[in-house]
Amino acid sequence: MSSSGSKAAARLNASADAATGSSNASAAAVLVAQSEESSSYAGADELEEAEVSGSSGCARSPPPPPPYDVFINHRGADTRHTVARLLHDRLLQASGGRVRTFLDSVSMRPGDRLVERINQGMGQCKVAVAIFSERYLDSEFCLHELAALVEARKAIVPIFYGVKPSALVLPQAVVDAHAPRDVERLRAALRQAKYTVGLAYDPATGDLAELVSAAAKTVMERIEQIDSMR
Repeated sequence: MSSSGSKAAARLNASADAATGSSNASAAAVLVAQSEESSSYAGADELEEAEVSGSSGCARSPPPPPPYDVFINHRGADTRHTVARLLHDRLLQASGGRVRTFLDSVSMRPGDRLVERINQGMGQCKVAVAIFSERYLDSEFCLHELAALVEARKAIVPIFYGVKPSALVLPQAVVDAHAPRDVERLRAALRQAKYTVGLAYDPATGDLAELVSAAAKTVMERIEQIDSMR
């Protein structure tokens, strides 16, 4: 072969080698890309499996709160920020959080059904505290709560807050607005409260801290008595 022919052959061989190398590199690049793509798909599959297995477990709803031990029946306009709230807090503190007290201004949240939540508190309680104040008898809510507590045979601790037991007389306006059967029901509840030994307090001269302390002690003793009989 001539010198020029040898050079031409060398150039052809070099071109072929370069083409082969380029082809191999391209093939390798394709394989790497396919491998990476396959890995990404595998990762997605694994993620999907993890999501499916995670979603297969049923979400558990939180357990319901323990029942109420005490229900405070009171006229909010008279006692919400005084004896009612102080007694609620004292019972919580004295019991180390064990005694749960239903007080509407504390225990209810926006969206709660008023009658349903109040009935729940009355139905669960072991002891009820009825705080009779100046405007208590003007509230039909207070009167109907008291009647329901009496009919359910709940232990009731009366607090005569600025009123005497003899003042527990159903107002004529309430009598006129209700059927005779309902009137007798409310009167019977007031009679029982009137003749139940309670705590008396004069807002003008009394010591509110002493009243709250005595009421909390009485309530907790009643709870212990009820629990011991169960």
